[in-house]
Amino acid sequence: MSVRDAVLHGMPTDGGLFVPVAKPSFPWPPPDESTPQWAAPRLIGDLDADLMRAVAREACDFPFPLVEVETGRFVLELFHGPTHAFKDVGARFMAALVPRLATASNEPVTILVATSGDTGGAVASAFLGRPGTRVVALFPLDGVSERQRRQMTTLGGNVVAVGVRGTFDDCQRMVKACFADEGLSTRHGLTSANSINVARLLPQAIYYLDAARRFDEPVHFVVPSGNLGNLCAGLIAAMGGMPHAGFTAAFNKNHGVADFLRGDAFVPKPSVRTVSNAMDVGSPSNLERIRRLYRYDDDALRADVRGTWVTDDETASTIGEVYRRTGYVMDPHTAVAYAAASRHDASSASVVVLATAHPGKFPDVVEEAIGEPVEIPPSIRDARQRKESMSVITANLEEVHAVLDGVNP
Repeated sequence: MSVRDAVLHGMPTDGGLFVPVAKPSFPWPPPDESTPQWAAPRLIGDLDADLMRAVAREACDFPFPLVEVETGRFVLELFHGPTHAFKDVGARFMAALVPRLATASNEPVTILVATSGDTGGAVASAFLGRPGTRVVALFPLDGVSERQRRQMTTLGGNVVAVGVRGTFDDCQRMVKACFADEGLSTRHGLTSANSINVARLLPQAIYYLDAARRFDEPVHFVVPSGNLGNLCAGLIAAMGGMPHAGFTAAFNKNHGVADFLRGDAFVPKPSVRTVSNAMDVGSPSNLERIRRLYRYDDDALRADVRGTWVTDDETASTIGEVYRRTGYVMDPHTAVAYAAASRHDASSASVVVLATAHPGKFPDVVEEAIGEPVEIPPSIRDARQRKESMSVITANLEEVHAVLDGVNP
């Protein structure tokens, strides 16, 4: 299948995932050019290089600061985009690309997305007002923070927010079922903006490349992990030639993949609610993609990626202790990775922790941990003043169908 068709269809009707056939190639050291514009044509090589550079310029118009919080331990801040979450990178890239691909055939596009937190807000913001597109975002009604919810429910226009009385796994299951229904998928022009869509996933490799080029030696990346799209993007960058000193995938109490990486068989389990809610995934869809990616077998994966997990108490204490030691404030998801990084011997390589969201999106957890108010970005503060509008359904596929049929593109 062509890249264009893979992007516009999101996922195959057999319920699997599209996997790139050819490895991207990132000659090292990189040329003296901005990382997004250098990397984008190499990530999706089947599309016109000038088109990919234009998409990258439009999507990645915010910085990825690298902060040395403690000696040899860096935090890559990926939350300086419009919704203050790392998902802005892939969501904005996809929103810039999809209309360009769909326009030629005048195909209406419905972006159907399941979110455990930040994906829905990032996708809704990125596609808001884009002609010929609409967003239908499913989220667990009691499984996201108020501020995450409001980034989806207060936009209106071509964005429809759907609260599901269930878990993220329920949302993801129903989204996959909709794509498996060929008639429904065709009728609504369905595509996904979860990391199951290659146009959402592949651009996330850009920030790994951007971080790696700032060091003289390979670094060890520590990745907050839920549905595993973030880790998958890092492995794609590594397979394409990015120097690295390995990866640690950091999980909360939903640690089935951490157990797998330590040698156990993977057993999908119902997700468990934690303070790092965007990582509350019991059956991550990207695990199979990683295992199949360029024939990446389990032993090779375990050699490159360590797995560990962190309790809620450890998450909160990490936020507080790091703040008291250094003055640096982090959100709960970043704290999971930072706690995992503290278990890593950094004597042989510097450690880069991926910071996934602004701490102001999780004030209850962060303020209790640091003992004082946390800065709230203006865009998040403004969302609290806007009126919410959303549908509420049970975890019933027919109700999702009704939502899709009742919303005009």
